[in-house]
Amino acid sequence: MGAFSYRALNTAGKVVKGTLEGDSERQVRSQLRTRQLKPISVESVRLKEQQASAAKGRGASIFATRLSVKDLTLLTRQLASLIQSSMPLDEALQSVAKQSRKEKVQRIMLQVRSRVLEGLSLAQALGEHPKAFDDMYRAMVRAGEKAGFLGPVLDRLAEYTETSQHTQQKLKMAMVYPLVLLGVSVIVIGVLMTFVVPKLTSIFTHSQRELPWLTKTLIVMSDFLQSYGLFLIIGVFGLSLFWRWWLSNTSRRRQWHKVLLKLPLAGHIVVQSDSARFASTLGLLVDSGVPLLDSLRISSQVMNNLILRDACKQVAVAVQEGSSLHRALNQAGIFPPLLVQMAANGEANGELAAQLNHAARNQERELELLIGTAMGLLEPATVVLMGGMVVLIVMAILFPIFELNNLVQ
Repeated sequence: MGAFSYRALNTAGKVVKGTLEGDSERQVRSQLRTRQLKPISVESVRLKEQQASAAKGRGASIFATRLSVKDLTLLTRQLASLIQSSMPLDEALQSVAKQSRKEKVQRIMLQVRSRVLEGLSLAQALGEHPKAFDDMYRAMVRAGEKAGFLGPVLDRLAEYTETSQHTQQKLKMAMVYPLVLLGVSVIVIGVLMTFVVPKLTSIFTHSQRELPWLTKTLIVMSDFLQSYGLFLIIGVFGLSLFWRWWLSNTSRRRQWHKVLLKLPLAGHIVVQSDSARFASTLGLLVDSGVPLLDSLRISSQVMNNLILRDACKQVAVAVQEGSSLHRALNQAGIFPPLLVQMAANGEANGELAAQLNHAARNQERELELLIGTAMGLLEPATVVLMGGMVVLIVMAILFPIFELNNLVQ
């Protein structure tokens, strides 16, 4: 059996799309007619994707189907529950596909099911969708299949995905208010300088009297924003695009990541964030039965900073050469001492996975405190900056008025 995507007309004459399973295109057309649908086109999903890959060449991976964290968590949780209830794997995959309302999820799950029916393992079938199921996901599934505990492993994987998403959402929410406040401050000051200040200072520009230096500076800045404000916005946008292009090169991005690690607060946040993700992923993989070397190689891929990723690869090389994990982490000289100590304790008492997970939780808590502190400092700093700018604008306008009043007296 294979998965087929279709377009058909319903009884109301509207075009409907979806995915069905069948032995052939003819059988799928027959199923559509049974459902009172008039088929317009029926195509094999697998053949269609092979043709797309051939047409796009190496760039095809860019267009590969991705799954959101929410979709991945939901289907993993459903699949784990069905397998733990002793349902055969092919039926569980078909049931998950039917329960989903999203076509891309249906298409992927039916494709995976068809490959499983052809004799592939679940991990091998998932490997044909690397953008939807990453290396860590497939490694855990492979370990679960080998150990005969696929259901519990999938359940643990769904929990890990949910926890990671929850942590990321908390960190993002902590950054929303300060960034919005900063953006509003920039807009307010820009509007004042472009539209309000020129009307108030126009009465001074026609005067023959010498204006205070603060007023002169304000007038120059206001004239500049009026004349070149649009070009300034375009320049900032262009600079951001150039920055993204500059970072697209791996060697240049590595240089920037090296600089980032040396910054006082930002570097500490990056180390804590990547180390927490590394420890959590490594603990999960080891606990699921994945060999330590494979776990280290896979865990390095979840780290965003290239310097930390290189350090993790060096740790894997050291472990392969016979070093213990905690000694290799310590020699790297970049991982938090708590992670090194927890790894040492885990290796000593045979509970490496549990100690790594404990280290990850501690680092996540410390990361939340760090970001909370940084955002707590940014909020009053933004208010003070905005208030200071407004005070300077008001003083620049009032100084000439005070001088006129003194002359009148």
